[in-house]
Amino acid sequence: MNEKSQQWLKQADYDISTAEFMCKGGRFFYAVLMCHLSVEKALKGLYLKKSGQAPPKTHNLVYLLNKVGIKPEDKMGLFVAKLNEANIATRYPEDIDKLQKDYTEPVAEEILNNTMELLEWIKKQF
Repeated sequence: MNEKSQQWLKQADYDISTAEFMCKGGRFFYAVLMCHLSVEKALKGLYLKKSGQAPPKTHNLVYLLNKVGIKPEDKMGLFVAKLNEANIATRYPEDIDKLQKDYTEPVAEEILNNTMELLEWIKKQF
């Protein structure tokens, strides 16, 4: 694996650790945002490794999966779509009170656990 691809993965690992930290600290929608960011960076690293080109400047996980040319199992694919949608709400919040009601501790923990599983699957594609 080249150094740039490795850097993307290193950042993905850092971001998932940050998601864990945010979750433990009660910053649940930020934990979800960091989950999205970690998957995004892992996919961009995989794109770089497979194509040899700089990854597209996008936050869309579904688009990145398609560009990389991999397809997760159905359950994981549905999770990617859910995480992709959460990105918009958590990255550009219009109503912080609503976000805090939507992204409770159990919701954030489930997203965190699913993200960790997804990251492991992505890493196996390297």
